[in-house]
Amino acid sequence: MKLSYKDIEPFIKKPDGRARAILIYGPDNGLVRERADLIGKTIVADLNDPFNVTVFKSDDLIDDTARLKDEAMALSMMGGARLIRIEGASDKITTVLKDYLLAPSAENLVVLEAGELGPRSSLRMLFEKSEQAAALPCYVDDERAITQLVRSILSEQGYTIQSDALSWLSMNIAGDRMRIRSEMEKLTLYMGAESKTVTLADVMASCGEGGAQSFDDLIYAIGGGKAETALFTYNKLLGEGTPVVQIMRILQNHFRRLHFTKSMMSKGMGADEAMGKLQPAIFFKNQPAFRAQLSKWPQDRLLSILDRLSQVEAQMKKTGVPAETLGSQVVLSLAA
Repeated sequence: MKLSYKDIEPFIKKPDGRARAILIYGPDNGLVRERADLIGKTIVADLNDPFNVTVFKSDDLIDDTARLKDEAMALSMMGGARLIRIEGASDKITTVLKDYLLAPSAENLVVLEAGELGPRSSLRMLFEKSEQAAALPCYVDDERAITQLVRSILSEQGYTIQSDALSWLSMNIAGDRMRIRSEMEKLTLYMGAESKTVTLADVMASCGEGGAQSFDDLIYAIGGGKAETALFTYNKLLGEGTPVVQIMRILQNHFRRLHFTKSMMSKGMGADEAMGKLQPAIFFKNQPAFRAQLSKWPQDRLLSILDRLSQVEAQMKKTGVPAETLGSQVVLSLAA
């Protein structure tokens, strides 16, 4: 079965009993692991339980195709259902899963974790079309999702966050779901117990080295025509583990905001008034650079850039495409 966006969260909390195998995939490795853990805990209380949890690497099943069925059909020594996890799943094990889904265990659950799988992936298509399996995508969080996640994490710890601090985090925090949670852990450790209200100064002090400044450096180097700085910053972000798709999303968001502001200006607004319509607001230190880019980029050029970035993201999701190289070419062409 193929899960739509609105079905994902309810499914994670209470997986459909018809799905005896669940494929969790996407470029956000942290989110893939987080959702695999949440679904796994609906089956077993302790994910490290040696009696009720078995973990495979994808290659283990290539070398021994009967191993999955043997484990999935085994009864728990302690009673109850068992969990079988497959890490690094890929199209290489499609045949193994196809055979298993002909007669899967009615009690034990198989959960597969995979990276990005394109629409033509044989493994993804198998799980989307099977009535006894489910395919659950995990894509890099956008600003809205990051805002909700940050607010939720802080609320669980008893903190509130001011709007300008939340805006700064949602626009600038770097990396996948696991890295975002790591940044939030740094923030709560920094805050301690004395103050329960997170301010802009707090997030900049605790999370400022988490990639946020690098994102700013990248988008304003590109907008300012500084190709060498842009490429250096791009490679720095990759070296820190930032997914290339996340970088492309940040660029799309920036040029989308520029295009929106230019659209408001074409209706008679001044630059400052049009910039004031943006949500979240532009961080005050970046306002002069943003205003300078408004003068540099024509509206039709911004639209063509957005089209190009959308096409590039689609190309990156195809199997075998060198995504990081493609990203560097985009950065250089835009900065030039």
